[in-house]
Amino acid sequence: MLDYQAPLRDMQFVLEELAGLERIGELPGCEDASPDLVSAVLEEAGKFAAGVLAPLNPVGDRQGCRLEDGQVVTPEGWQAAYDQFCEAGWIGLSLPPEHGGQGLPKLVSTPVWEMWFASNMAFAMLPQLNVGQTEALMIAASETQKATWLAKIVSGEWAATMNLTEPQAGSDLAATRMRAEPEGDGAYRLFGQKIFISYGEHELTPNIVHLVLARLPDALPGVKGLSLFLVPKYLLDEHGEPGERNDIRCIAIEHKMGIHGSPTCTLSYGDDGGALGYLVGEPHQGLATMFVMMNEARFNVGIQGVALGERAYQAALAYARERVQGRDIVTGEVGLPILAHPDVKRMLVSMRARLMAMRGLLYTAAGWFDLARHHPDAEVADKHRRYVDLLMPVAKGWCTEVGNDLCDEAIQVFGGMGFVEETGVAQLFRDARVITIYEGTTGIQANDLLGRKILREDTATLRELINDFRETATQLDGHERLGDLAEALHDQANLLDETSDWLLARKANTAELYAGAVPLLHLLGIACGAWQMARLALAAEARYEKGEGDAEYLQGLIELSRFYMATQAPQAHAHGKTLRQAGAVLSRFPAAAL
Repeated sequence: MLDYQAPLRDMQFVLEELAGLERIGELPGCEDASPDLVSAVLEEAGKFAAGVLAPLNPVGDRQGCRLEDGQVVTPEGWQAAYDQFCEAGWIGLSLPPEHGGQGLPKLVSTPVWEMWFASNMAFAMLPQLNVGQTEALMIAASETQKATWLAKIVSGEWAATMNLTEPQAGSDLAATRMRAEPEGDGAYRLFGQKIFISYGEHELTPNIVHLVLARLPDALPGVKGLSLFLVPKYLLDEHGEPGERNDIRCIAIEHKMGIHGSPTCTLSYGDDGGALGYLVGEPHQGLATMFVMMNEARFNVGIQGVALGERAYQAALAYARERVQGRDIVTGEVGLPILAHPDVKRMLVSMRARLMAMRGLLYTAAGWFDLARHHPDAEVADKHRRYVDLLMPVAKGWCTEVGNDLCDEAIQVFGGMGFVEETGVAQLFRDARVITIYEGTTGIQANDLLGRKILREDTATLRELINDFRETATQLDGHERLGDLAEALHDQANLLDETSDWLLARKANTAELYAGAVPLLHLLGIACGAWQMARLALAAEARYEKGEGDAEYLQGLIELSRFYMATQAPQAHAHGKTLRQAGAVLSRFPAAAL
C-alpha cells in the first residue's frame, strides 16, 4: 500500500503567498478564514485523508463495485468512511451556512479536496457531486425546493448525481433524447436512459438526488431545448422522508480501467410509467444551470490532476530513497539509492516543479472564485470572474494532462516494479487516465478556450492576464539573485502577446485555428505555470531575506522555480510553433489518406 501524507507545508505556503489567504479572509462573508482556523482545518483533513481514506484506496481498486438485483454494492469500508466523512461536516466546508454548511471560502476547501482526491479519488467523487449540485440548486431552484432538498444534500445525508450523457449524446448534448412529460401539480414524468453516471446507484445513503437534463414536449431542437429536473431515487412522504421508490433503475455498471471503487452506472428512467421529477429553474434553460455544476466538477477534476500527481510523486520519491541499484557515475561508489542517479533526480525534481506550478495556478484560481463572489468592488469582482472563465479550460485541461504525465513518470522511477500492481503506483496511472476525458476531454477544453474565451472577446482578458505576468516580471527585475527568472517570465509574456496577435490576424481561418487548439491550451498552461513559479520564487526570496522559515526549504523553492523555467517553459515555444504551423497542414490533409 502506498502511504500518503498531505503536503501541508507546500499547501500553506501557496495559500499564504500566492493565493492571498489573508486578503480572502478580509472579504465580506469570509472573515472566519483566519490563519489559525485554516491551519487546523488542513491538519485535521490531512489526518482523515491519511488515516481513513488512503488505506481504503487499494481496497476499492481490488474489490470494485458489483450490481446485484439492481443494487450497487460498494467496496468494504466505504460505508463507514462515508458516515465519518459526513459526521465531520466535510461536504459543507465551503457551502452556505443557511443550509448547514460552514461557509468557508473556496480557497480553504481547495487544498482539502486535493487531500481527498490524492488519498482516494474513487471515494471522493461521491461527496464532490453534492458540492456541485448544491451550487446549481442555489442558483436555479425555487425557495421551496431549496428548503426541501438542500440541507440533506449539504450534510451528505442524501447523495447527489449529475445526469447528462446518453448513448447517442456524449459530448454533443444537442442529441439528448430524454423526455419529460407534464404530470400536473408541477411534476413531470421522465423517460429515457442516461449513461456514465458516477454513483448513480449505491447503498451508502437513504436517498439519491439526480439532476437530469431532458426535453419538454415543446422543446426546440439542440441544447436550447434542454430543461433541468430534480429526480429523487425515492419520492418523499408527507414527512419529507424517503418513501416510495421512483421509476429509476440501474441496469448496468461499467467495467473500467481505473477508479474501480466508484460505480459508473447506466440508469433507465420510466420503464414503469415514468420517473417523477421536478423542474429546476425556467423551462429550456437547463444547460445553463447544469453548467454551474459542470464548472464546479471541471475545477475539481483539475484538482484531481495535482492530487494524483502528488500521490505519485510521494510514492516515487520514497522508492528512489530506498531502492539500491547501480553505482555512482562519478565516484564509482556502490550501495547508493537510485536517487543518487542524475536521471532519477531529474525526474523527481521535474515532478515537484510541475506540482508546485499546478498548485499555484489552482489555488490562485480558487481565490479568484472568492474574489468574484465576495469582493464589494464590482470591477474587482468582474475582473476575477473573467479570469476564472478564461482559465477554467486550462485548470481542467492542462492540469489533468500534467497529472497523467506525473503518474506515468512515477512508473518510470519505479522501473519494472512500477509495472507490477502490488507496488500500487500502477493504480494511480490507471485512475488518472480518466481525468483528461470526463467533464470534457482536453480537446473540448481547448476548443472552449479558443472559441468561447479568447476569440469571442478578441483576447481582451488574456491581455489583462499578460499584464499581470509583466508586473511580476518587473518585480523580479529588481532582485539581483532572481534576474534570470525575470528574463524567463518576460519571454513567456512576449510569447503570449505574439500568439494573441497571431490568433486575431487569423480569426477567420476556423479550421486552421481549431486544429491548433490543444497546443494553445498547453502553451497557456505552461506560461501560467511559469508565472506562478516566478511568484513562488519572489515569495520564497522575501521570506529568506527576512529570516522567516526554513532556509533550506526556501532555497529549494527558488531552485525549483529555476528548474521549471529551464525545463518546462521552453516547451511553450514548441507548442506555439505547432499552433502556427501544424493547423494549416492539418486542415489541408485529406481524410482519405489516413
